Amino acid sequence: MKYRISGLRAEQFTHLFGQSDSYLTRHGAVRQPVMSYPGYPDRISLREIPAGETALLINHIYQPADTPYHGSHAIYIWEGCTEQGIYINELPEVMKARILSLRAYDEKHFLIMADICEGQSAKTLIETFFADPQISYIQIHNAKQGCYACLAERFA
Repeated sequence: MKYRISGLRAEQFTHLFGQSDSYLTRHGAVRQPVMSYPGYPDRISLREIPAGETALLINHIYQPADTPYHGSHAIYIWEGCTEQGIYINELPEVMKARILSLRAYDEKHFLIMADICEGQSAKTLIETFFADPQISYIQIHNAKQGCYACLAERFA
């Protein structure tokens, strides 16, 4: 079974890059200097943001569907990063050292299965979820903070 893990598309965030703090505040974002590595996972590239760089902390609607599962949470994006992380049948390094929550949805955006695992075990859990034909996609979250990490989809 092939699957693709992808970061968020940068286009929805580029209007924030390089803007003033007042502009960011109007758009619900906060600029933060990255002081430690690891610790600031970028949701576009699916990499850790290096120390010395700048992160934007924003609220992101990770489940926009008009269902009871609609949801949003704070995420970091690397200010200036436009390279979307795409991983085929592999996990981004940023996920491997974290405890993850995997949430599997059907085509109507209803939760069918969910579980938590150590990042190194996520590949097995993804494959198990996608073995069920009713699973359309899997949202992966960092379990401790609860924030959205990325999306896994079937890949032909």
